[in-house]
Amino acid sequence: MAKIIIPIILCFVGIVSAQLSTDFYSTTCSDVLSTIKREIDSAVGNEARMGASILRLHFHDCFVQGCDASVLLDDTSSFTGEKTAGANANSLRGFDVIDTIKTELESLCPNTVSCADILSVAARDSVVALGGPSWTVQLGRRDSITASLSLANSDLPGPGSDLSGLITSFDNKGFTPKEMVALSGSHTIGQASCRFFRTRIYDDDNIDSSFATSLQANCPTTGGDDNLSPLDTTTPNTFDNSYFQNLQSQKGLFSSDQALFNGGSTDFDVDEYSSDSSSFATDFANAMVKMGNLNPITGFNGQIRTNCRVIN
Repeated sequence: MAKIIIPIILCFVGIVSAQLSTDFYSTTCSDVLSTIKREIDSAVGNEARMGASILRLHFHDCFVQGCDASVLLDDTSSFTGEKTAGANANSLRGFDVIDTIKTELESLCPNTVSCADILSVAARDSVVALGGPSWTVQLGRRDSITASLSLANSDLPGPGSDLSGLITSFDNKGFTPKEMVALSGSHTIGQASCRFFRTRIYDDDNIDSSFATSLQANCPTTGGDDNLSPLDTTTPNTFDNSYFQNLQSQKGLFSSDQALFNGGSTDFDVDEYSSDSSSFATDFANAMVKMGNLNPITGFNGQIRTNCRVIN
């Protein structure tokens, strides 16, 4: 009997592990990757900031219920999505780019490619478009029919988080402190609104004084909440390791950025990534693969939305 049971168990495990795969759409939508890449290259070419916006959209999706495209759902009279969460409201962007990709893929391969997979691939292609590393995206996610405003408010770390809070937030999703530091390196691209770093530039003492002064010119104590500043002032539109070098000079834009290099347990990791760009690129790519595998919906669960903003 044992000889019969063991092969059955192994076969079952194989099916589960194969639900996400690199060739998931090879026979059903062979142009999926080239289509997403073309649209992302175009969007980032038109506005470099969009690359960071798409990457952030993916992160804010995966950290809430897993990588299930729940972040893309609009509020309706009978449904509350995640877009009004504190970390998302008037901040997340790039939805229109995902819509454009989805529309094109629905024309090519109707009812086939999930919004969750589109967002996962788009995040990778956005990093590559700005000079960063690439990684292999496993495919086969399906889209959620739920969203969670409460989890979006509780699970996403904020710009005022301290090191302990950051470590806990990422540990709750299965990431080590070093993986958290690597993923924080995504702040080598993108821009942030004054309201997210005002406290940092006026109240924190672990900040370069000239850096703080330069930021205060565009971020007054009152007003100007939506005025933008780059997260990485050195190379704001290039995905590289300057973010970590900035932290060594106390030039992190968010308090949560500088918390990574402030006499704590992650100083060593910042030093490593600051001096070794290839180590950062490798660790970031590996951590992104891990993030993309957070609690995907697979098999016959969930659905393939035809419009990423609404449940079918």
